Amino acid sequence: MGDAALTKERILEAALCEFAEHGLAGARVDRLAGRAGCNKQLIYEYFGSKERLFDATIQATSERLAVEVPFDPADLAGHAVALYDFMIEHPEAARLVRWHALERPGVAGSAPWLVQRNRHLVGAITEAQRLGTVAADLSARMLLVFVIALVQTNEDERLVNRGKPIPHPEKRRALRTAVRLLSTPSEQRPEPPRST
Repeated sequence: MGDAALTKERILEAALCEFAEHGLAGARVDRLAGRAGCNKQLIYEYFGSKERLFDATIQATSERLAVEVPFDPADLAGHAVALYDFMIEHPEAARLVRWHALERPGVAGSAPWLVQRNRHLVGAITEAQRLGTVAADLSARMLLVFVIALVQTNEDERLVNRGKPIPHPEKRRALRTAVRLLSTPSEQRPEPPRST
């Protein structure tokens, strides 16, 4: 990796910390440059603007997530739990995603790399539905939306649990169960336990 590539990598790592802590509006390029060990002008030379650096940071984080959290449409529950674990292990990534959705809503869903990735995921789920390995009660697109939404409920649990966090093992089990219920074809679902 050349010097320019290494410098860009350092800038993106510093940007992840800066944007996760302060969002786009609160982030400061001079503070970010200090974290990256470079000057402000270099950041503008490589990325053009703070907004474009913000978008590049979310893209780099998403690409890392795609590598570390494999996607198997036949095991959406396993994917959801792995995604949840990634967000717990990398809280800065989870915060960055929330900031990006809040501060760049028009960009968040229309970036070409994200459109292409989502098209691939939806296509894989559609094919699994055609083969009968994934339930077709919902469209592939909506199923993906609900799986992502269930993973992101980590921040909402305190609202219904009197401000207390639910232990991670319990949340992982609940997440796996919920996604299995959404994605398992009805004829393959186990019978619910009978009350006595």
